[in-house]
Amino acid sequence: MSNASLPHTPPAAAAKPAVRRETWWTIRKKAMKAHKHSYILMAPYMLLFGLFTILPVVMSILIGFTYFNMLEFPRFIGWQNYTRLFLEDDVFLIAIKNTLLFAAITGPLSYLASFVFAWIINDLRPKMRAFMTLIFYAPSISGNVFFIWLIIFSGDRYGIANGFLINLGMMLEPIQWLKTEKYILPIIILVQLWLSLGTGFLAFIAGLQTVDRTLYEAGAVDGVNNRWQELWYITLPSMKPQLMFGAVIQLTASFAVADVSIALAGFPSVNYAAETIVTHLIDFGTIRFEMGFASAIATVLFMLMVGTNLIVQRLLRKVGE
Repeated sequence: MSNASLPHTPPAAAAKPAVRRETWWTIRKKAMKAHKHSYILMAPYMLLFGLFTILPVVMSILIGFTYFNMLEFPRFIGWQNYTRLFLEDDVFLIAIKNTLLFAAITGPLSYLASFVFAWIINDLRPKMRAFMTLIFYAPSISGNVFFIWLIIFSGDRYGIANGFLINLGMMLEPIQWLKTEKYILPIIILVQLWLSLGTGFLAFIAGLQTVDRTLYEAGAVDGVNNRWQELWYITLPSMKPQLMFGAVIQLTASFAVADVSIALAGFPSVNYAAETIVTHLIDFGTIRFEMGFASAIATVLFMLMVGTNLIVQRLLRKVGE
């Protein structure tokens, strides 16, 4: 049989070189090498952040599973602190109720108030805007601001609230505002709202100043014809970082209420009417020195803050859609 009659077999294809897949570490290594100057500049901050923020949080979570009285070496006891916290500590349940009430009222209201006042002040002339910003921001940085409210809600007839109501004939005897259980919590919420125009308020002022004015002209061409549409479709989407920062600040402040409660209602307050998670933490951490139990309280507070902030961030991503 001739070679011509044999079936034609193509030559073997040249072997292709094996493609080497890069690992995650190889990709990260290249990225770090490309941005090494940025990592060098960030290193001091990251070191301090890890040392004074991340490490204490991790240590607090671990100590929450131990019995630790600051004198003996921590002894692992598992979930006993958390069992005691939720099943045996009635004051903690009062503290959770009060804290959630504070957060549900002062968090959203202070956030909205900070933005609304910033939005109104932003339209003023520069000098007037700076003056009004100082006026609204001043209470949050005043040192002895609680003294004013102690005078207003003093329990004798010389207190401003008592004197005003007696002169109007609405009551005959003065009320012990800060010693009566039903009045304590509303008063503290009122004072906390008055103090809430702080860092978040300044962030909103700064954010409003950075909005590109040409966007409003483009919006007018596209059919945006009133201030509310400008606010929703232009202003808010343009300052999402400031909105996110303000939300974190306001929510953290609303969950961490302690100074107002201690200064006005005492420590402890009447029937624990003004007890919060932070005051409960202060009680066990700095007075009783039950550091394991205090760490469990701090961990619960941390989880509440993180969960709430994640929910708020998800809601803020929908702004302007």
